[in-house]
Amino acid sequence: MDREAEEIKKRMADQIRTAPAVTVTTLPVDLDDRSFESFVKGGKPVVVDFWAPWCGPCRFVSPVVEDLAKEYGDRVKFGKVNVDENPITANRFAIQSIPTIMYFKNGKPVDATIGALPRPMLERKVKALL
Repeated sequence: MDREAEEIKKRMADQIRTAPAVTVTTLPVDLDDRSFESFVKGGKPVVVDFWAPWCGPCRFVSPVVEDLAKEYGDRVKFGKVNVDENPITANRFAIQSIPTIMYFKNGKPVDATIGALPRPMLERKVKALL
């Protein structure tokens, strides 16, 4: 019986080693004034959604950003900043209207969109980062 159990363990270990990688769903990361800077720096381009919970258009854009994060999350990092809770970051980028979506490359802002834009327009901006 011990030999049979060892054989089963060996087969299971072989299956685990050869199993295809599991795709992890990527959602936007909630950012704050302290985590923002380190998040936008790095190799991957970054998309940041500046929003507030009371903002109707923000609720329209949020699922679109989440869908884009699921689709492009392996190549682009996605984050969200609640402007009410993180005024330092919002002021740093002069966010006066929300939703504002900013696009970063090499830690620097390269583009921004303001308002509840449809997915094709936002997707074009994400593709332009690549």
